Amino acid sequence: MRFLWPEALWLLAAAAPLAAAYLARTRRGSHFRLELSRAIHAPAMLFLLGLVATLLAVARPTAVITLPSQSRTIILAIDVSLSMRAADVLPNRLAAAQAAAREFIAQQPNDVRLGVVSFAGTAALLQQPTRSREDLLAAIDRLQLDRHTAIGSGIVVSLATLYPRDGLDVVGSFTPGRKTDPNFRPVPAGSNPNAAIILLTDGRRTIGPDPLQAARLAAERGVRIYTVGFGSPPGGAINLDGYSVYMMFDEATLKAIAELTNAEYFQASSAAELKKVYEAVSTKFVLQREQTEITAFFALAACGLLALASLLSIGWFNRVF
Repeated sequence: MRFLWPEALWLLAAAAPLAAAYLARTRRGSHFRLELSRAIHAPAMLFLLGLVATLLAVARPTAVITLPSQSRTIILAIDVSLSMRAADVLPNRLAAAQAAAREFIAQQPNDVRLGVVSFAGTAALLQQPTRSREDLLAAIDRLQLDRHTAIGSGIVVSLATLYPRDGLDVVGSFTPGRKTDPNFRPVPAGSNPNAAIILLTDGRRTIGPDPLQAARLAAERGVRIYTVGFGSPPGGAINLDGYSVYMMFDEATLKAIAELTNAEYFQASSAAELKKVYEAVSTKFVLQREQTEITAFFALAACGLLALASLLSIGWFNRVF
């Protein structure tokens, strides 16, 4: 446990003289009896504990704990470029990705909202963040393949979904003619515990905004981007206009995106590995622990102790203290 105002802990020194003064006064009293000492001293001891809890609350204690959130949102950004039809992952990459996404959706707690973004030559929001598992599964089923790979667009559309008032557009900048919030201030990368993006791709950028510039927009908002390179390391062959073409993902860029946003990069070369990746990301996001101020707990404990001490004192001695 830590304290935001540790200098206030010096106030605890006042508790010792008060306890000593009380004991000295009690021992001088004519009604002091050893066999009744526990009952007689109970209100005073409770008062002293309540005082200590109050002074600790003044110092603003913090602790690393896991607290439930009511606004956690995860955006699934899924590559639907033509390379996702490669069959190096059976039955093909897209079908395997869809199956893993369905399991991931089913495993999320009820307080987590999920959204679905697809990207190829452009990016599109298939499903606004929702808790409706039926709507999410329907969005996963609507994924369709297209040409090119615009990883940056997938990131920007995901961010625009999380921050619809920021005026983000698909070229990775702010919409012309719209002003950003003048009060906006960048926050530390990865500091937002209530939002995350899972970016799955099996290729490299061929069009659209720079993925690293898009990742910096996420970093400024504290949003982590967990990146997943999907497919076998040497790539998978697809038939493109009569030619057999091997498609490989850009591992260096995916690692850089994760690093910029204080997240992690994963590589999955099979459907089973992809499922494990989703499980790992889910655990990191849902069970994320934060340094949280717990002053309210100490203040509540202090109020309870002081109230109980007062009630006992009134009941036994017809006075507060």
